[in-house]
Amino acid sequence: MADAGVHAATAQDVPEITRIHRDTWRVAYAELLPREVLDGIDAQDAWRDAVEHATVLVATEGDWTVGYCVIGLAPAEETAKADGSLPADAGTTVLVTVLVEPRWGRRGHAGRLLATAAEAAREQGATRGIAWIPEADKASKGFYERVGWMADGTVRTLDAGGRPLREIRVSGDLSLQLAE
Repeated sequence: MADAGVHAATAQDVPEITRIHRDTWRVAYAELLPREVLDGIDAQDAWRDAVEHATVLVATEGDWTVGYCVIGLAPAEETAKADGSLPADAGTTVLVTVLVEPRWGRRGHAGRLLATAAEAAREQGATRGIAWIPEADKASKGFYERVGWMADGTVRTLDAGGRPLREIRVSGDLSLQLAE
């Protein structure tokens, strides 16, 4: 494997982050989301804003950008229990999204992204992370289970272009370490 790394995203990374988002969703979620939703993904402006105002990391292998992670303090509605009450650690919980292009999968990129993001979040006082994933996304569920994050029993159903998309919330602590 060529040199792999993780760095903070810059404006120059936005086109590749946007491409990875669009192309990966079109492949990974082709059976979960309507074609018109997938064809309509054009998030360049949103990614430009995220890179400017949030913590966005990119994974690289050699000269290639292969994935990204965005992490930030989770809004209260994202941390709430199924009954609507807030857990004691709601103020120190971060919301995480990790995405690696499938062709670069199983090479440690997602783990490097999450471990780097977790370290940065811990340094800012965060104690726990959460992520929402489609219930049918076995690859993402397996990844989070391997790092010790488990489904916490909270689910939501989104309207995905007229088709319901059921998501589960996975949760875990942020004391993730990269294996040597």
